[in-house]
Amino acid sequence: MTDLLLEFLSHYGLKEIDGPESNPDIIAMFKEIGYDVQDDSTTAWCSAAMNYYAKKTGYEYTGKLDARSWLKTSIIILKPTMGDIVVFWRDKPSGWEGHVGLFIAWDETNIYTLGGNESNMIKISPYPRAQLLGFRQLKKII
Repeated sequence: MTDLLLEFLSHYGLKEIDGPESNPDIIAMFKEIGYDVQDDSTTAWCSAAMNYYAKKTGYEYTGKLDARSWLKTSIIILKPTMGDIVVFWRDKPSGWEGHVGLFIAWDETNIYTLGGNESNMIKISPYPRAQLLGFRQLKKII
């Protein structure tokens, strides 16, 4: 999944625009996966970015905007390598909200991921290990 990681990294720093203007590159991600979103600052886009880059690099993708949809992808893994999918819960473990990113590294307390909508941009951020829902490895479909 190095190609997926490299494609994501090549857009490092891409930011949403607060308000109705929106970043056309982020809006294009939504459109490519079938969503007519006009305001990138009011719609969570971590899963949209993951879908966009997975599709662009020939990997399976969910086509959904919810981060937890990535838990339904094919290969469950216990020990991730750089570039594998990481899914976290937000607010509560049994809720619907979450975050998805690509695994970069981990330490005793955090998992570092590269993802979209991390502080409203594509970047690497730490997330608490306690909020982990699972790791997945994507299959190449093209």
